[in-house]
Amino acid sequence: MEAQKPIVGKFAMNYGVILGVIMIFIGIITYVTGIALKGEQWPQWLYYIIFPVVIFYAISQFKKQNANVLSLGEAIKLGLVIAVISAIIYAVYVLLFNYVIDPEFMGLMKEAVIDKMLENNTAQEIIDQQMKAMEFLMNPITGSALWIGLSMFFGLIYSLIGGLVMKKE
Repeated sequence: MEAQKPIVGKFAMNYGVILGVIMIFIGIITYVTGIALKGEQWPQWLYYIIFPVVIFYAISQFKKQNANVLSLGEAIKLGLVIAVISAIIYAVYVLLFNYVIDPEFMGLMKEAVIDKMLENNTAQEIIDQQMKAMEFLMNPITGSALWIGLSMFFGLIYSLIGGLVMKKE
């Protein structure tokens, strides 16, 4: 009896959900511990490491379950779907967080950034420019759309790399 070929979409959905939950977990930890308001960047760097690792691991597992056969197209589809699913899950969390859980958080975040710039003796015109950019990017809808787009871009890059390295037709 021949083993069934894994379905790219279903396979990617599982890993996309896992990655989305990891992103939410990192967001919750930074919120609860107050790291988010301190402006510490290490939680983001943690995500930047986890993101490609999950995509590479998923591609390798797909190949393993597919009788060690992997096309570049399958790898790219897999990585893109993982990236999109995880980004949508995180975007939904961000929207819920900013509109339901803690609507005042963005205001607190802006104040923290301003305070940090004032401590560093940043000129007022630079602070004003930074605040305009920050208001655009911190808008939950704009930020979510940007997050999804960037996730797709990097998902494509990482899945292309993973596919080129692991492909075997």
